[in-house]
Amino acid sequence: MPARQPASSTPASQVAGTAAFSKFMHLMQLVADTPEPMTVPELSKISGYPRPTVYRTVAALVAERLLAEHPRSGKLTLGPRLIQLASRSWGRSELRLAAVEELKRLRDLTGETVHLAVPNGQHMVYIEKLESPSAVRMSSRIGTNVSMHSTSVGKIYLAMLDEAALHAALDALPQPFSLQTPNTVKDSAALRKQLEQVRRRGWSVDDEENEEGICCFGAAIFGEAGKPIAAISVSTLRFRQKPDPEQAYVTPLLEACRAITRRIAETPALSGADML
Repeated sequence: MPARQPASSTPASQVAGTAAFSKFMHLMQLVADTPEPMTVPELSKISGYPRPTVYRTVAALVAERLLAEHPRSGKLTLGPRLIQLASRSWGRSELRLAAVEELKRLRDLTGETVHLAVPNGQHMVYIEKLESPSAVRMSSRIGTNVSMHSTSVGKIYLAMLDEAALHAALDALPQPFSLQTPNTVKDSAALRKQLEQVRRRGWSVDDEENEEGICCFGAAIFGEAGKPIAAISVSTLRFRQKPDPEQAYVTPLLEACRAITRRIAETPALSGADML
């Protein structure tokens, strides 16, 4: 009798239920990514799925508490079960555990909001966020996907890739680039010029490129064979940015990334890139 093929080696197109599962995931992602909660008809329109399909899928997701539907408005939000699962996932992230003390120290030294992000396909995703003690807070959330080309965490990650990996990553980015603000870099050629400078100095800047009024400074965490596996940013509001941002933000940021990189190198379980 031939050996049973491991499930992980079976092409996704041959796995029973893949199409239905993909619809579930696509609809949940749309609910998560849309700034304002949507109704089922709105979700059907933005997803491109027929309304009966969306009604059935949403009903199943609500029954499993993966989505929640407001009883009067019909607006959809992520459900408590999904949030529970996500919270446990982030809480157990080995990378987060390796970084959390340095992140706290960095937040306290700078007095600003600190994010930890990892690559997620063509984006970076925040897996930890420590808020500034200031009364004015950032709107970002753990689990948020952000663009590679317009954020400090994305640009530092790209800049620290080897040339072959960088070429592949830039080719994979959606073209043309989405322009988040008037300062957003417009194409791959302009981004490459930025990345050359970032690579030379070892840190990146998002100068109101992802969100107006917010400036971020990014540095990379390295894993096995010196490959970038994550990035940290320090985010400040333009009106309260300190006169010497390199001294105030970048120096402690680089120290934090070096400390986390050392810890990863000294801990065999953390030496690979897959630490989520």
